[in-house]
Amino acid sequence: MKISLKSKFLFCYIAIIAATLGILNTYGLKMLNNRIIKDEQVTLYNQAELLANQYLTNGYFSSSSIPIINKQFNLLTNMIGVNIMAVNIKGSVYLSSTVSEKNNLLGVNITKYDSTFLDNQTVTDTTINHLLDEKMIAVVYPVTSGIETKAYLVLLSPMANIHDKASSYMDNIVKCYLIISVGLLLIMFILYVQTIMPIKKITKAVKEYSYGHFDYHLENNFGRDMNDLAGAIRYMSDKMSDMNDYQKKFIANVSHDFRSPLTSIHGYTQAMLDGTIPPQMHEKYLDIILFETQRLTKLTSNLLALSQFENNGIPMDISTFDINDDIKRCSAAFEQRCTEKQISLSLIFDAKNLYVSADISKIEQVIQNLLDNAIKFSNQSSTIEIHTSKNNHKVFVSVKDHGIGIPKDSINKVWDRFYKSDLSRGKDKKGTGLGLSITKEIIESHGENINVISTEGVGTEFIFTLSEAEPPSEPEQK
Repeated sequence: MKISLKSKFLFCYIAIIAATLGILNTYGLKMLNNRIIKDEQVTLYNQAELLANQYLTNGYFSSSSIPIINKQFNLLTNMIGVNIMAVNIKGSVYLSSTVSEKNNLLGVNITKYDSTFLDNQTVTDTTINHLLDEKMIAVVYPVTSGIETKAYLVLLSPMANIHDKASSYMDNIVKCYLIISVGLLLIMFILYVQTIMPIKKITKAVKEYSYGHFDYHLENNFGRDMNDLAGAIRYMSDKMSDMNDYQKKFIANVSHDFRSPLTSIHGYTQAMLDGTIPPQMHEKYLDIILFETQRLTKLTSNLLALSQFENNGIPMDISTFDINDDIKRCSAAFEQRCTEKQISLSLIFDAKNLYVSADISKIEQVIQNLLDNAIKFSNQSSTIEIHTSKNNHKVFVSVKDHGIGIPKDSINKVWDRFYKSDLSRGKDKKGTGLGLSITKEIIESHGENINVISTEGVGTEFIFTLSEAEPPSEPEQK
């Protein structure tokens, strides 16, 4: 079962709070308890040192009487809650003031219960071998004369007090943490509002876009990062919408360009079969059928070429060749068409030889497409100029006609697949609307640029660039 992000947030929050409380009440409480014990040991030792210096001298009582000393010890015991005992060198308690009479050890010999007790400076969690009714922290302070120990001052503090103090501190810490947890919960809610809710809205928008509802409105009132994501999603939807429109136009154009020749082929074939067209006229209509099949073949080849460009890129066979010679060869192939329209080709070369580095077969296809386009839209008895020049290691090739031109609002659309202006579709039905798209793909695959300049009723000029190359070296004479 998939867990929602909201549930994950809540689960993580509860897990963190529970784990923290568990650690605080186990390991944390133990550390706090140990810290208080160490502090208590230091405090007891300092108190023992102060009492020994004030009331005991060289292991004997000062001039004060025993009742007065005992009274002072009792007062201190009541104030600080610590048992105070004076023990002679043999281990007998000769002075004792206790919080509880149960732990009054006056006259008791401690060494009989624990022979090593007085050898320690501090003892934790001890009952002096069950001599005491409860566990204590004990500090043993030796009273010396020179290097000889004369007596011991023993201070005992109940462990229960330590545990109570540690628990009290920990309770306060837990209370503070619970207050912080409420703040964390508020922060989690803010994060939920700023992340989970926008993600849900963005997810819904993505689903709507996937269903083709590209007009679905996606809000833009999230945080900065979410706004960037929402902007990227909207941009993607716009591109998908454009692609959807393109696909519709693509299908419509392909259908149109395929339906026209197929209709002719079907109609004329059926007419010849049923005798509508007499046998003596079959040759004429077979030529028409052949022409239409050639149109279909050209359209199919161009579609396959564009598909290859998109999926695998254009495979390049780069070589060095003279672009001027290549233009001459390509131009010669259009001589008959130019003659039929009384169009003259003017080749203008700034240099006799101009070498470029490119795929010669692909560049020939570019020149042929541009020349075919120029002848198609040139006026009768006009001139087409092909001009080559170089500048900053770039070769510029220009194909300029003096024909009908391109409307201003159609300039940027000439590179679109299947795009044909109304003038084009009415003037020439041979075109597939793919020539300029293929031309642009080829030039850009070379890492170069192609541009168009046109004025309606005046003419059109296409200019593309190629990388200049050094002339190939001639083979050495043997």
